[in-house]
Amino acid sequence: MSSSFMESPSYLFTSESVTEGHPDKICDQISDGVLDAMLKLDPRARVACEVSCTTGLVVVMGEISIKEGYVDIPSLVRETIKSIGYTDPAYGFDYKSCGVMVAIDEQSSDISAGVSTALEARSSRISKDEVENLGAGDQGMMVGFACDETPELMPLPMDLSHKLTRRLAEVRKSGELPYLRPDGKSQVTIEYSKGKPKRVHTVLLSNQHSEEVDNDTISRDLIEKVAKAIIPEHMLVDTNFFVNPSGRFVIGGPVGDTGLTGRKILVDTYGGMARHGGGAFSGKDPTKVDRSAAYAARWVAKNLVASGVASRAEVQVSYAIGVSAPISVSIETFETNRVSNEKIDELVASHFDLRPGAIIRDLDLRRPIYKQTAAYGHFGRDDLDLPWENIDRAEAIRKDANL
Repeated sequence: MSSSFMESPSYLFTSESVTEGHPDKICDQISDGVLDAMLKLDPRARVACEVSCTTGLVVVMGEISIKEGYVDIPSLVRETIKSIGYTDPAYGFDYKSCGVMVAIDEQSSDISAGVSTALEARSSRISKDEVENLGAGDQGMMVGFACDETPELMPLPMDLSHKLTRRLAEVRKSGELPYLRPDGKSQVTIEYSKGKPKRVHTVLLSNQHSEEVDNDTISRDLIEKVAKAIIPEHMLVDTNFFVNPSGRFVIGGPVGDTGLTGRKILVDTYGGMARHGGGAFSGKDPTKVDRSAAYAARWVAKNLVASGVASRAEVQVSYAIGVSAPISVSIETFETNRVSNEKIDELVASHFDLRPGAIIRDLDLRRPIYKQTAAYGHFGRDDLDLPWENIDRAEAIRKDANL
């Protein structure tokens, strides 16, 4: 989308979400469950945990280093699968009967040395303070985004898509729609007019179900009890609804598709509305800037929009492995800025420290808070208390910008 999107008279934009029972999301939740368990034992644990699941099998892989302690990973895997709702052997995958294979090694000593002692510290140009000493856990670029389309400062297509999948899980777990099973998806297409949401053009809902229920019942229930329970009535103007358009969704979860950690990066972020650096989040401790810097970039973007400096903000930050200071910080406001671009750069530089150690300190990221983010998005979560969603710098930015 170009920076002149506000001039476009009308266009369509689509985002999707998946439920917690989607195979990829099963893996994300297990990866972050392992991370949380390790951080409980050692807040400075180094964790890179990948998971794959298929019919009857979960494989947990990765590199983990902790000072001391033990995590019963197979039990953690089974408990996670149980909480998602795979409790019946009839689903073809359940927490009791699935096999669990664990292949964990320690973090590379080369990576560990570069991260623990940043290039700046190795050259003795700065003090050995932990914040200044920590180097980035990898190279790469991370992106954060915010816009004023919703109270959560998220793109509306992504916001509604997540709320629909959360609603699918709610009516399943409550027993309101007892024929639903854990695997499901949503997709929302919004019609925009001059950069503002005008109406919901299309809603797509697909959810795994038992064999006994007919398609008409599923369609009626999901439109009335899911879609219309979430989407504001004034946005449902000539809206198209598709419910299980393949016609049948009995086979689902890991039986239908192999799952893998980190394969839903746009579902985890902004639904394609913003650019993406390519790095996934789940299973990574906060020294991995794929995760912590993406959270920080969202924090920066959200505070810029909340302050009134711009209506939309996309923040890109990049790093070199083992180096503390960011290589670059780039801010795009899509011609919605109310102060100059140069002033925005100054505001970000003065109000945010984007070195990995400072991000971990300022957002208090060495806590076991990650499993809760592994389904339904890492951003715009009004149901969770996430530090990168705070707009604690907005007032100071507004004051400094003279708004």
